[in-house]
Order: sequence, then structure tokens, then C-alpha cells
Amino acid sequence: MDRFYTLTTFIFDPLHHFWEREATQKFVAATLVVFFLLSLAVIELNRQGMSPSWLGWFDYTSHFEAVNLAFGFVLLMEIVSLIFTLPCSISRAVAKQFEILALILLRGTFKQLSYFPEPIQVVGNEELVLRIAADGAGALIIFALLGVLRLVQKPDEDFKKGEAIFRFVAAKKMVALGLLTIFIGLCIQHVALHFQGSDSATFFPAFYTVLVFSDILLVLIAQRFSPDFRAVFRNSGFALATLLIRLALTAPVYYNAILGVGAAVYALSLTLVYNVFYARKRKQP
Repeated sequence: MDRFYTLTTFIFDPLHHFWEREATQKFVAATLVVFFLLSLAVIELNRQGMSPSWLGWFDYTSHFEAVNLAFGFVLLMEIVSLIFTLPCSISRAVAKQFEILALILLRGTFKQLSYFPEPIQVVGNEELVLRIAADGAGALIIFALLGVLRLVQKPDEDFKKGEAIFRFVAAKKMVALGLLTIFIGLCIQHVALHFQGSDSATFFPAFYTVLVFSDILLVLIAQRFSPDFRAVFRNSGFALATLLIRLALTAPVYYNAILGVGAAVYALSLTLVYNVFYARKRKQP
């Protein structure tokens, strides 16, 4: 089994280094800027009826769709970062998922903007304004709760250094590699459905469903290396928080923000309770 752990580490670590290095991040950022500007240009061509036929698959006519699409690519990049965060710790991975949820809510505000006429008129679109306010407020509250969560989070002390921690991290890297494979497959499916004219708007809910199962798998893996009650309950509680995130993604407007904020409050409460009643007790003789 140690050979699989070593092979997984040999594959995962170079990929992680490549993604996190400064040159890659700069290239990704530049690509996003170019994509956004090209999207605006093609949308303007569509509005003027001057778009070439080979761009028929890009039939958007609202400039705000370019913002929505750009945020979609930002979310994809954040998901890749989340996958590479999984081997670090379950608490950090959960925090990363809340970051993505906050960005999804912000993206929802720009998606609502695409329904406005150009130039924007509030009169007659009051319901859209309320939806934007709800998603924006939900994203802001989650952003604030994440700040508190990062302040109160403590490094895990459940594993000693040596072979045990190497095997545990390597097992999580196996899960991350599997998740990366599924992510690439979903991206290919999403693009294929879009070109076929089918509904392709279920990418993020589908991937978060996979994340729920991966989080449960991580809980079971963690239990093998640290079977005591406090660690199992803490990790299972974080898995429940990700389930609430999944429900928030599929909930209608207003309820999605409420569920998202509720999930963040739950994760923060779980962390505080763990720190006060369990983490400190471990230090007692």
C-alpha cells in the first residue's frame, strides 16, 4: 500500500506546484481578462447583427452576460484550487467551499443583471433588485463569517509526524486526484452539452454533489487514522456543512442565501465548540 501512497504523492505534488506557481496564476488571470474583453466584443457584434456564423453558439446579447461568464471561469479556477487544498486539512477545504459559495452568490447577482434592459431601469424590475440585494447580502455575510472562521481555526493535532501523517495525506491526495478527474470530465460534458444546445446550467450543483460524497469519504479516511469521537464528530459536522452548501445551490432565490449563511454559521459554531470543549482538553495531562 505504501507504493500507492508514494505514487500518488509523486503525481499530485508536481501538479499542485504547477498550479500554485506565480507564472501559472498570472497566465490564468491574463486569460480571464482577454476572455472578458472578447466576450464583450462578440456580444456587441451580436447586438448589431454583425457576428459571424461560426460564432452562432455564442448567442448572448446582454453585455452583463460577459460578467456572468467571467465569474463562471473564476469559479472554475477556485474549484481547482479547492481540489488542491483537500490534502491540507478538512477544515481548510470546507472554508474553501464557502469561498466558492460566496462567489456563486455574487455571480448570481450579475446573472440577474443580464435580465435588465440596457440602459438599466429600476422601474418595473423591482423584483430583480431584491434578488440582487439578497444574493449580495448573503455573499457578504458568508465572507464575514469566513473571516471569523479563519481567526478561530487551529491546526489539527490528531496526527503525529512520521509514517501515519504521510499515509493520511497521501490517501487524501488520492481523493483529490479522483476529484480532479471528475472535474475535468464534467467540464468536457458541460462544453459538449452547450454546443448541442442542451441545458448545461447544472455544472456547479453537480460538482458540489460529488464534493458531498468526497467529503464523506475523507471523513471515513480520517476515522481510520484518528478514530476518537471528537475528531469523527468534527469531521462529520464539516461534511454536513458541505451538504447544506449543496442545498443552497439548488434552492430558489432568497432561500439560497439563507441556507448558505446558515451553513457558515453552523461551521463556525462547530469550530468554536470544538476549540472550547475538546481542543484544549487534549493539552491537559
